[in-house]
Amino acid sequence: MRSDLFSAENLEKEHSQPGLRLQNAKLLKAELNGEFLARTGSMVAYQGQVTFEALGSGGLGKFLKQKLTGEGVPLMRVRGNGDVFIAENAADIHLIDLEPGDALSINGANVLAFDSTLNYDIKMVQGAGMFSSAGLFNCVFTGHGRIAVTTRGTPVVLNVDQPTYVDPQAAIAWSASLQTGFHKAEQFGLGTLLGRTTGERFTMSFAGQGFVIVQPSEEPPGGLVRVAEKKSGSSGGSILGDLFDD
Repeated sequence: MRSDLFSAENLEKEHSQPGLRLQNAKLLKAELNGEFLARTGSMVAYQGQVTFEALGSGGLGKFLKQKLTGEGVPLMRVRGNGDVFIAENAADIHLIDLEPGDALSINGANVLAFDSTLNYDIKMVQGAGMFSSAGLFNCVFTGHGRIAVTTRGTPVVLNVDQPTYVDPQAAIAWSASLQTGFHKAEQFGLGTLLGRTTGERFTMSFAGQGFVIVQPSEEPPGGLVRVAEKKSGSSGGSILGDLFDD
């Protein structure tokens, strides 16, 4: 049988060491000898002796935060020996290696899989998103290990060495040490009164030393906006404040 489908670039890539690696730009391969965590429903194929265990958001505390915020990562633990292939709607996949002392804030919608050696929590994004259609909460990862994130299109990594502003729905991850804020981008004027808009009303601001990963598309609205709609002015603010106090 002959076909370009069987060319070398499409054949399974083999490695001698276990871990998360790219099979191609849109497919993650985990050579498994132990366990890792992945987004629920992201497995597309596997070989060997592998089990899948649903974890929800990764613990009771994270489960409660996810229910209140609409953010977080629905997770499954993947365990055993074999090869597991992971993908998410043909999105582009990128690998990031975290070292001790690193902290990365990631939009939960962009988390695909990560080593079980990493720790993560759902944290409030200070000063950003309250009046935008993006969420106020991100997943903050720390520890030592590898994480796979997805983007819709090829991203750009901005070095924050001057005041930096990003559409909150396009900013998928950033150095957790950066100071975030809220910035009104669109100027109020006669056009606004007449119903005209640039579509760029609010941006997130970043300051400090670090980087921001920006994708060339926008994630759907989420986060506290959904919560606020559900709460309709109730005491949800105090509940969230208590839950996310460090």
